[in-house]
Amino acid sequence: MNDAIAQMLKKYTCTTSAEYRNALKEIIQQLALYGLWRGKFFEHAAFYGGTALKIIHGLNRFSEDLDFSLLISDPSYDLSKYENAVQKELEAFGFTMEVEVKKKNMETAVQSAFLKGNTLEHLLLIGMPGKESKYFHPQEKVKIKFEVDTDPPPRFCTEAIPVYSPVMFSVRTYCMTDMFAGKLSALLFRQWQRRVKGRDWYDFLWFISQNIFVNLDHLQARMVQIEKWPSDKKLSLEELQELIHHKIEKLDLELAKEDVLPFIKDQAYVEGWTKDLFHAAVKKLAFR
Repeated sequence: MNDAIAQMLKKYTCTTSAEYRNALKEIIQQLALYGLWRGKFFEHAAFYGGTALKIIHGLNRFSEDLDFSLLISDPSYDLSKYENAVQKELEAFGFTMEVEVKKKNMETAVQSAFLKGNTLEHLLLIGMPGKESKYFHPQEKVKIKFEVDTDPPPRFCTEAIPVYSPVMFSVRTYCMTDMFAGKLSALLFRQWQRRVKGRDWYDFLWFISQNIFVNLDHLQARMVQIEKWPSDKKLSLEELQELIHHKIEKLDLELAKEDVLPFIKDQAYVEGWTKDLFHAAVKKLAFR
């Protein structure tokens, strides 16, 4: 096994098949970030979303996808030019992964790609005991999606933050106040039919616990872009709080818990969820 991968594995204590699977995905995510950095991707884009919070800021839940935003809107942006950089870096660490850019079937500002490879093959590569292999189908694929928003809402800032695995390099990310704004936009307006993305609510409480301010200007820009707020009206903290309070009243707590449980190690983190808890957290929202 590659020495860098062996070092990465030391931070994981895997006792279940789900934990081995999540550890594998997170290692691949970090290798992909390194490949993108080597390909100078972060000269044009910034990392944000749940996986950025997990890898860069220590959010204590697993996150599946890699989300990025261009620094400047560019409808002609071509994500496929980074396929080789990512694939080459994965191969250098022993991972045989296919990188496939998704063909768009409709007009959208989001470009998507997938990293795909054999789950069992790669779990054995990173040192999973052979006795655990019975829990995985031989043809199961590990799949990681990464997306780039080519028309980002304005009024955000970015910063370069060091990442220490597989080697030390730096990743350009949204500032935390802007990531919080993006999370609140998702929490309020994500289109999931009748499903509830409890991960949004979990992350909301995490931001509050970290005393992170929210960038109301960037949140307003996001809301205007998706036609959820008038372009000529300034969003106030009180109006934002009212929107979240209203969302909480309609929240199905059990479905929210069900969504987030596969992504955390200890269900105690969500056992105490009540609507009163979320209402109290909303009152702690602050901006600057």
